[in-house]
Amino acid sequence: MTPSLLVIDEIGYFPMSKEDAHHFFQVISRRYERGATIVTSNLVFSQWSGIFANDKVVTTAILDRLLHHSHVINILGDSYRLKEKKEEGVVDSDLYKFQTKKSVKGVK
Repeated sequence: MTPSLLVIDEIGYFPMSKEDAHHFFQVISRRYERGATIVTSNLVFSQWSGIFANDKVVTTAILDRLLHHSHVINILGDSYRLKEKKEEGVVDSDLYKFQTKKSVKGVK
């Protein structure tokens, strides 16, 4: 029995070993075009090879299957979990603030 929806929260919070990365690929590969999968991460896709033991082949294969037929939702902004603490003045570090990319000259 396979779930109709698989949710993988915070991928990349801990890096995987090469063996774990291959197992994760197997999960994604078996679900590809068979069931819905939601994956959350605070890393951009270009950083995902660091999750999967710096194996660019496995990372590409995983992203290929995840992104095909996908809807990517990119949420920008400060952490909602720390909003109240920032308002109280407990947290004021820019460490917790999301930095947007600087615009390129002539591009907004």
